[in-house]
Amino acid sequence: MACFLVPAAEAIVATVVEKAVEKKEENQEKEESTIQSKEQVAKVPFSRKLKWLTYLLWGGALLLAFEHVWHGEVVPWFPFLTAMDNPGDMAEMFGEMATVGVTMAVLVTVVWIAMCFISDAIVKRTSNSMSRSTNV
Repeated sequence: MACFLVPAAEAIVATVVEKAVEKKEENQEKEESTIQSKEQVAKVPFSRKLKWLTYLLWGGALLLAFEHVWHGEVVPWFPFLTAMDNPGDMAEMFGEMATVGVTMAVLVTVVWIAMCFISDAIVKRTSNSMSRSTNV
């Protein structure tokens, strides 16, 4: 009924954190460009990884919201969720949010963590092979 609200809430938090990290990385990049670091290390910035998470969460939340609209569980008039009309349905809705919504948000986050580890491994392997080819 309202399980899409949990990933949407996580997406809001992740978006705010992403913007803060992005600004911090930009400031750090400006400082490093003036210092002229000796060796440029290839890596995927954390802000880009957070952007992956926000895309996954927002996409999932929007698809779930559409599915709930399709089934008539979300309506365009107040209180927007049909389960909010009846206290018995509200308990069921909160139970669904606590089980299904949290499980979906955690699963998306675990997939994102795996994506981050895989991307780091690919970048590391690529940079190692590039350094070996230049040393030969």
